[in-house]
Amino acid sequence: MAGYIEDRWLKKRPNKETGKRERTALYGTGKRYRVKGIPGVQDRSFTTSEDAKKWLATATTDSRRGEFIDPRDGAISVGDYIVEHWWPGRTDEPSTAGPMASRINNHIIPLLGDVALRDIDASTLRTFKATLLTRVEDSTAEVIWGHLSSVLNSAVDDQRLLRNPLKVHKSVKAPRAKEKKTKAWARTTVDAVREHLQERYRFAVDLGLGLGLRQGEAFGLAEEDFDFTNMVVRIRRQLRWDTKGRPYFCLPKGGKTREVPLSPNLAARARAHFRRFPSAACTLPWRNPEPPANALEERQRRPITVQLVLTTSHGNRIYYKTWNERSWRPALAAVGLLTVIGEKVQRYGGRARRYPVYASSRSDMFHVLRHTYAGVQLEAGESVVSLAAWLGHSSPKITLDHYAHFMPGAGRRGLAAMDSWLAGDQHKAPEKSLAAGWASGLVLKPQLRGMITMAATMKVKYKETARGGLAVNIIEC
Repeated sequence: MAGYIEDRWLKKRPNKETGKRERTALYGTGKRYRVKGIPGVQDRSFTTSEDAKKWLATATTDSRRGEFIDPRDGAISVGDYIVEHWWPGRTDEPSTAGPMASRINNHIIPLLGDVALRDIDASTLRTFKATLLTRVEDSTAEVIWGHLSSVLNSAVDDQRLLRNPLKVHKSVKAPRAKEKKTKAWARTTVDAVREHLQERYRFAVDLGLGLGLRQGEAFGLAEEDFDFTNMVVRIRRQLRWDTKGRPYFCLPKGGKTREVPLSPNLAARARAHFRRFPSAACTLPWRNPEPPANALEERQRRPITVQLVLTTSHGNRIYYKTWNERSWRPALAAVGLLTVIGEKVQRYGGRARRYPVYASSRSDMFHVLRHTYAGVQLEAGESVVSLAAWLGHSSPKITLDHYAHFMPGAGRRGLAAMDSWLAGDQHKAPEKSLAAGWASGLVLKPQLRGMITMAATMKVKYKETARGGLAVNIIEC
């Protein structure tokens, strides 16, 4: 039988002369009883034999089931586990890793960093959630909760926890952001904002609205991405910045490249923009701005040169923070979408410049053009599957979750059907059934028309069979 208990204070075999077990050199030091011999389980010592027997039985059973987790492995604190084991194994893009590290270092480690993994119980999680919601908005708390779940899932995989505490304790619910319908702009709003941008930046509005691009995709778009022969635009990269303010090129969100149809009017605006503001070459690292540490990273991060269609007045790449503060927000304020709430002063050498501070409005940032693009497509009756591919969504379900309220007649058909049902005592058959005469407008042969007329007066009785099937009997014609 695998597993046994060793008495560290007394020898196993008694003395032949006295018949008693003699003391060992360890007598009186440390814990007396040690559990040994369980495959894949580290030895453990106990003060009493009863404790040793209980742990031996439990550990043996869990070991056979493949569910044994040594409590000593879960003694590491959450903070130490994140720093020493979880974070070094991450391979996120710099633009993702930076905000993630900020949320973990500012919220998870300060609130849970000193708690041992094995001590995370329902009470600890409830306290963490309640405190977290006093520090950040619901939407941010939901993201941080996801980070914590990822940490604990890794601890389970590393056999430091048997199960993820977030999934075990049913009384602890994850924070959820309040559901908000995606906002889209009216045509007048789009035109007004575009008019208040500098002329060289107005094409950015055309790209967001006409192709549904994210801001980084628009700023990373090259002239060679426009295929005027096939009337498509190939979205193959985006311009991103890491937390140190270093720019680089990488694949679009989710690593999904795509082709988006190019409308004739957008093609005309593109040609006009290229003539008025010639594209500028920009060379940046690929995927990561950090200097490569080996030959593989050198190949992966080899810089590429792109003829950017959107550049500053000096012919440089656009830094999104500066563009948002100096171009986009002033345009929003000019049309009444934002208000000025203060002023900040920045000094450059011996000169001081004053800039207005605007109220925060995430719903009116560049991404609203992407929402407007989706809304226009759906209201025109475009396929959700096609739209999902053009937006770069991994599934049409994501498109529906975000933009279903833009679909024409959403909810109206069901409301009309129920209103018709409640209009009188006579229930109407569904419009597409034979009894509703849906084929009355078609040119039919007399035999087929006679069959449809007969079906309109037909009464049918349904009966469930013994095997769970459905028997249909025509009882009157």
